[in-house]
Amino acid sequence: MPRGRYSLHDPHDHTPLYEEHFQCAPGPSGWRYVSQITTPTGDHHGSVDLALDELGRPLRLELHAGGWQVRGAALDGVTWVRTDPTGTDATEGNVRAHAFTGTSPAFLVATARLLRLTPSAAATRVRLVAFTDPVLAPRTVDQSWALVKSEAHATDNGPLTVDEYQVTALDTGERQTVHIAGDVVLAAPGIELEDLQSPPSSFA
Repeated sequence: MPRGRYSLHDPHDHTPLYEEHFQCAPGPSGWRYVSQITTPTGDHHGSVDLALDELGRPLRLELHAGGWQVRGAALDGVTWVRTDPTGTDATEGNVRAHAFTGTSPAFLVATARLLRLTPSAAATRVRLVAFTDPVLAPRTVDQSWALVKSEAHATDNGPLTVDEYQVTALDTGERQTVHIAGDVVLAAPGIELEDLQSPPSSFA
């Protein structure tokens, strides 16, 4: 069960934003990721709880940030309920999309798991609902994912396969490179893996 810490920063000016303390593991129904998010000063900011089924679809999503809450799942596309900090105003949403995304590295692993790309395959288009900081506002985004290469690296625990993805935002054309090993993001724009206490899990 990988357990560790990501640092999240602004990908343009590298301003530190948050630290995300996480643990994740594959299970009989798929994969689960839970984390607590803190500010650079150590204050609690929010949390992520994401469970995928064996095909990589979101069984359950629960996000908290700044008092806002989102609960969602794959249902007629994706469906969610967003609640304000007072708990009195809940708004339901539904979009014909494949999955969710957001600032957490968990969503990169989840999308890669959903697409199951191979290096020889063409780039695949995917529609996602992104929940953006600081109020978890939903926004539909279209991306193109391509698996550029998979390389095995020798480690003390045996070979570790690292997948390099090219992710393109279809509305702006902006391209990003994402490196994932198993169920851990090694590097991505705005994301750095600062600590990992056990090796990444490999998906069967």
